[in-house]
Amino acid sequence: MAFGRFTTLDTPTRGISRRASVMLFSLLSSLLLLHCLTDRVSTITPAPASLSRGNAELPSEYNAPRTKRLEPTHPEIEQVENGLVFSNSPARDLVSARKVSPRFAGKLSPLGEGSKKLPQALIIGVKKGGTRALLEFLRVHPDIRAVGSEPHFFDRNYGNGLEWYRELMPKTLEGQITMEKTPSYFVTREAPARISAMSRDTKLIVVVRDPVTRAISDYTQTLSKKPDIPSFESLTFKNRTTGLIDTSWSAVQIGIYAKHLDNWLQHFPMEQLLFVSGERLISDPAGELGRVQDFLGLKRIITDKHFYFNQTKGFPCLKKAEGSSKPHCLGKTKGRTHPNIDPEVVQRLRDFYRPFNLKFYQMTGQNFGWEL
Repeated sequence: MAFGRFTTLDTPTRGISRRASVMLFSLLSSLLLLHCLTDRVSTITPAPASLSRGNAELPSEYNAPRTKRLEPTHPEIEQVENGLVFSNSPARDLVSARKVSPRFAGKLSPLGEGSKKLPQALIIGVKKGGTRALLEFLRVHPDIRAVGSEPHFFDRNYGNGLEWYRELMPKTLEGQITMEKTPSYFVTREAPARISAMSRDTKLIVVVRDPVTRAISDYTQTLSKKPDIPSFESLTFKNRTTGLIDTSWSAVQIGIYAKHLDNWLQHFPMEQLLFVSGERLISDPAGELGRVQDFLGLKRIITDKHFYFNQTKGFPCLKKAEGSSKPHCLGKTKGRTHPNIDPEVVQRLRDFYRPFNLKFYQMTGQNFGWEL
């Protein structure tokens, strides 16, 4: 009987011992964890007391630059540059909507990464053809990074060397295209060979326009800067009586497109040149931009939805970016009113350009619809 009572008392005793062991193990584990945390905290450098007093001076470790995400296109700009007013790039909309090229997806890097590269594509002409508008429209594309000003490297600054030229370029990420535009390249005799020496794979874009209208626009721009220049008629002819056109005048000479193109074809195959219609860039900007994006091997991101037609200016403008009240539109220096030119002079010029235009149509395989 005594043995039986001892047995019934033993069971609860063992239960109490097990619970005590579990509690002891938990306590030791908690102490170990607390020790580790205390040791880790002690290794962190405390912020100086001066911070709480509002002092501006910080130790060097608190001055490390903060990394930012790089925008996948040019930074937003608000300025007038070569006659264009542009602000708050619509590319912001494209990025936020995640409508970017698959080649660009996931390529964002901290500020400062990326590298400056020589351009893979150039807008080489022509003056008063619509090159500035084309460049600004293209800069909406997140896979295009472009220099805003005209470098004039292959005509005026070639002696500075390619490294000087490269430093002018914006930084690009993998998959982005570097571009620049200098319209005078198309009529510079040395430019094709120099660009070919840089890279035979360079893609070349030429914006062309009815050469008669282009010449009048060229003259109008010069007249706005030099009001005392001779009349358009007197500059057009070597001899008004004989009707001999002065081809040494740059406003006339630039429009002889077939002659200039022949020089480029000595160094580049036709497949590397794209001719954009200056007239269609106004009447159908999205259509011409589609051709350019295809030529550059880019996804067609710039479409009709990015444009509206400004009735006052008579030009297409980029729609305003989200959160901005300012559209991207041509500035005051674009769309100037042309002076009245004697219709006989205009017809003489059309007669002069006709064979050159027909030759140009034949060379490019395109009919630009100019009056012949």
